[in-house]
Amino acid sequence: MVWWHAVLIAATGIWAGMINTVVGSGTLVTFPTLVALGYPPLTATTSNAIGLAPGTISGAIGYRHEIRGQARRLLTFGIASFAGALGGTALLLSLPPDAFETVVPGLVGLAVVLVLVQPRVSTWVLSRREIKEQKGKRTHRSGPLLFFLVFLVGVYGGYFTAAQGVLLMAIMGMLLSEPIQRLNGIKNVLAAVVNVVAGTVYAFIAPISWPVVGLLAGGSVLGGLLGARIGRKLSPLVLRIVIVVVGVAAIVQLIVRQL
Repeated sequence: MVWWHAVLIAATGIWAGMINTVVGSGTLVTFPTLVALGYPPLTATTSNAIGLAPGTISGAIGYRHEIRGQARRLLTFGIASFAGALGGTALLLSLPPDAFETVVPGLVGLAVVLVLVQPRVSTWVLSRREIKEQKGKRTHRSGPLLFFLVFLVGVYGGYFTAAQGVLLMAIMGMLLSEPIQRLNGIKNVLAAVVNVVAGTVYAFIAPISWPVVGLLAGGSVLGGLLGARIGRKLSPLVLRIVIVVVGVAAIVQLIVRQL
């Protein structure tokens, strides 16, 4: 690995760690970067999942005050995310590599669309919470539907991690009435569960670039801490524009690879 590749990977790891904590979809920065540097899409995905896992953990720790008192809910959702992540990794590793390379442009496109609609999701979550508060209602139950949806997001995250945070915010906002920062904290914990489970499985039986893992891990931890501390002060629009631009570039590059 040439030195400037290492610098670029570490820098994208920092940026992805920050984005994952604040907005989600940091994978849409690191994955295209790895593919652009010549790594096969499957290796880029597995190495990315392992490398970003420490950053999701540091981001979750950064939101520990927002999720105080949510242990039972986190345990319930965590089980769903754990099981879903196992299912997603099984899909990725059991299907032929060509299948992943065929569907990954579509998955990146889906993730980009989710990032674009994320502001509307956040606005909707806030408006719904205000309506519930005006009616004197608050939804605290974690019913079977929400458990199942969290499981499905875990499957998606175990297969391709990009934008799982946006999906989690959407379904929790639909079925729970909680402050958006608390939902964001829960989202970070569940994303950490999925990334750690998927990364652990990949580490033993999937093609991995360990130098890439090390660079992404160090960068994502720093980025996760920065995101929890100063990320709320950054413009979500700027972060979102970067994600979308890099994501669209990745789609073009992946399609060109298949031609």
